[in-house]
Amino acid sequence: MTAADGGARTARFIDVHYHCGPDAYVRRRTATTAAAAYAEHGGWVVLKNHLGSTAAQAWEARQQGLPVSGSVVLNDLAGGFDPRAVEQAVVQHGEDSGLRLIVHLPTVTGRAHRSRLTRTPSHPLLADGQRPLTVTDDSGRLRPDVRELLRAARDLPVVVSTGHADGHEVRLLIEEAVRLDLPRLMLNQPANPMTGLTCKDLADLVGAEQVFTEQTALTHLLGYQPWSDLADVLTLLPRVVYSSDLGQPSQPDITDWLTRSAEWFDRAGLTPRRVREITRDAPLAMLSL
Repeated sequence: MTAADGGARTARFIDVHYHCGPDAYVRRRTATTAAAAYAEHGGWVVLKNHLGSTAAQAWEARQQGLPVSGSVVLNDLAGGFDPRAVEQAVVQHGEDSGLRLIVHLPTVTGRAHRSRLTRTPSHPLLADGQRPLTVTDDSGRLRPDVRELLRAARDLPVVVSTGHADGHEVRLLIEEAVRLDLPRLMLNQPANPMTGLTCKDLADLVGAEQVFTEQTALTHLLGYQPWSDLADVLTLLPRVVYSSDLGQPSQPDITDWLTRSAEWFDRAGLTPRRVREITRDAPLAMLSL
């Protein structure tokens, strides 16, 4: 399956969160080798990196017939909340994929968290990390430029992702997204320690039709999320988008992820219909224009 064969709509599954190089850390694959691997499995992949945009890489790979689209991460290094960073990525992403660009709010927030990943910075300038940026100000309110960005996003072909916002910020972002009638909001891996939302928490937050919940494999692989919570999310919540969040050399590659995922789905008692919903139908509904 390639982009030329019908794109994401004919894919067996869609992974909305895969890290390729160049990124803030060394990655296992490039954009083209990652997309080629997903093509071998009949999938579609959305590339991500913490440095900024993968839109141009995805466009280039699609010109080779590969099943891939892109995202932009609004860390300080990439321009922060400047809408021009989003507009540039949208233009670079092109229109041929027929999918929305994922716009991640900051993932480098400066909050105390020691990752369990073994990571190597990709460049000497990143040895001390990136300057942190959060969506709230010192009073705990959404920053005015974040509100402006969300307002601008209403008129762009994008999905806004909560990035590594904490639980309080996620609630504020949902409220603002609903108030503005933002077309799509993805709760980015909410089980991660920096966000800390359980399935029970999420059940009270995801009522709005435009809110999607991302469940990554990595949060469970790293021991951040217990099996019981993973199974509950996979089984109970509406509009769940199952993704990998992989690409790290120390973590499983794509084939292994797919094998483990099938085992998890079976253990959780998911029906074939539910598996299709979380791996293909919900991601496609979120990304579609």
